[in-house]
Amino acid sequence: MKNLNLFLIVTLLFLSCDTKKKEAVKTPEPKAKEIAAVSKDMMESAVIYEANIRQYSKEGSFDAFTKDIPQLKQLGVKIIWLMPIFPISETKRKATGDKFASDIEDPEERKKYLGSYYAVSDFTKINPEFGTMEDFRELVKTAHDNGIYVILDWVPNHTGWDHTWIKTNPDFYTKNAKGEITDPLNEDGIPVGWADVADLNYDNKELRKAMIKDMQFWLTEENVDGFRCDVAGSVPTNFWEEAVPQLRATKDIFMLAEAWEPELLKGKLFDMAYGWDTHHRMNHIAKGEETVANWDKRMQQIDSLYESDDILMNFVTNHDENSWNGTIEERMGKGAAAFTALSFVAPGMPLIYSGQEYDMKHRLKFFEKDEIPKEKGEMWPLLEKLGALKNTNIALHGGKNPASYTKLQTSKAAQVLAFKREKDGKQVYYIGNLSNEAVITTIDLVGSFTNHINGDTIMFREGQDVALQPWQYMVLVAE
Repeated sequence: MKNLNLFLIVTLLFLSCDTKKKEAVKTPEPKAKEIAAVSKDMMESAVIYEANIRQYSKEGSFDAFTKDIPQLKQLGVKIIWLMPIFPISETKRKATGDKFASDIEDPEERKKYLGSYYAVSDFTKINPEFGTMEDFRELVKTAHDNGIYVILDWVPNHTGWDHTWIKTNPDFYTKNAKGEITDPLNEDGIPVGWADVADLNYDNKELRKAMIKDMQFWLTEENVDGFRCDVAGSVPTNFWEEAVPQLRATKDIFMLAEAWEPELLKGKLFDMAYGWDTHHRMNHIAKGEETVANWDKRMQQIDSLYESDDILMNFVTNHDENSWNGTIEERMGKGAAAFTALSFVAPGMPLIYSGQEYDMKHRLKFFEKDEIPKEKGEMWPLLEKLGALKNTNIALHGGKNPASYTKLQTSKAAQVLAFKREKDGKQVYYIGNLSNEAVITTIDLVGSFTNHINGDTIMFREGQDVALQPWQYMVLVAE
């Protein structure tokens, strides 16, 4: 009997251990899809999307944006640039006009003012307004699963007044004659107008190390693919010469400078800079203040200032333009579609800003909660067609080995812009009447072409008159 009891006990213990072993064995979770390393080939055909998480949805969250990432792929997007995702300082939090949130007496009214994304209180944390670090990781994973890279908007020139460095490392900051930390100043000592942030002093070597360390965190720990660096030209170039090689040694990354200076594109520093003057030409031509001749001069200026493998970002809007200078409709009127197409066909990389794909017709609030529209109208199908052409036709390559750009002569040189992009025998043409008057012109173009926008076949003969309505444009693919 004792032997039987002992047998039963041993058997039960064995079964119990076996059950625990079985319980401990978990079904392995599916591995995240590995995205290819950032490459020059990707840059040739990429469309970049600027995501304003706060205003993208009613929720203003990572999760709400993540759900739409597969749709962005339909627009040809290969890079998502996230506006700053970091916690925002409470001290001197920006409200409206010259006011800080602390100046608002009504506590309920004060809650409306969420401050500037660019007043960062911690470079390694997530703004709780948007969600959690886990939510952010899911966003990155979803982007990578869809073959899209993610870059962070980095703010190296200044911090918010709550940043821990203010107390722990005050020597990281610019100080006045009284030894007080200052907001950013112009060369003449007059404030730039960014009173909600404290200016960093790059003469301090320890600041440089700390900044690079925080940037490395996002590459090594959170798998991001690079940075868009705010007012990069206001930070000493020799800092970038120190920082970028270290970042690139970590992994292959994409670097965008909010700057025009050619020196920032040299020596494998930044991959792309802002085409500010290209954008300004479009705005001025749209308003009738300039003509196509000014566009031609800009193309010549690019050739003289930049090297052949420098990339410039083309845009008809972005967060600054929309909030402070006006919507696409305000600035470009009935020429919006023509200039949007131009931003895709011209040399460089085109940008889509949150809401542009939904025909957004209002200026997004910058320091308060707002929301972009979410109904697809005229712009979505246009961007979809342009994105597909940019992704697939090498004649629109705009990266380190770009397609050529050749101006075509017209008999209405002030109003009609016509040019050819070509690479390895593939050709794409842009023809646009960039004026508010109908014109009849001849164009130095012969042959049969497909209008990519509407699918029509168009034949051009030598000396043929071409009638173009105000702001009418064509994107032609050689047959």
